[in-house]
Amino acid sequence: MAQLSTHDKAILNCIFNPNLPLTDCYEEELSEEIKGIDSPDYKQASSFEIEAIQKAENGIFDESLNLFEKAMEIAPNKASLYNNRAQLYLLKGEIPAAFEDLNRAVLLSENNLYNKTLCQALCQRGLIYRKRDEIESARSDFEKAAKLGSKFAKSQLVELNPYAALCNQMLKKVMDELK
Repeated sequence: MAQLSTHDKAILNCIFNPNLPLTDCYEEELSEEIKGIDSPDYKQASSFEIEAIQKAENGIFDESLNLFEKAMEIAPNKASLYNNRAQLYLLKGEIPAAFEDLNRAVLLSENNLYNKTLCQALCQRGLIYRKRDEIESARSDFEKAAKLGSKFAKSQLVELNPYAALCNQMLKKVMDELK
């Protein structure tokens, strides 16, 4: 197994886990090469990030924000930091700050073909666009995320399709009449 290339390991992962989206097969295997995770600084930033997420989940927002900022000082180009801090901002109801962080996460991760962070950031930004009633921007983000394998993004695209919405309404009406 040690002689296999990263690509070969990802292919085997796809074979042994056929229900995984292709992006998930590659994400774990390629992340070491693509993101340069070997450095002690990156590991320290990741440690701060994990602690920040835990603090946010427990409602300790100020400490969480401080930890994210420490991590960003160490690894300012780590896209997941911005994606996860956006979640903190959403929990706090600070939508403009969350949107700004999601834009940064997308920008930092868009050159990576197998990127879970990009997919998540696109979905979250798409939801903000949808809430703002910027449907075309939302659709664009959901289409990109769907191409990366997001089932959530695919479901959002169906909901944004006016013909699908009309069909769902008609189907609901028929089902209600049958009851």
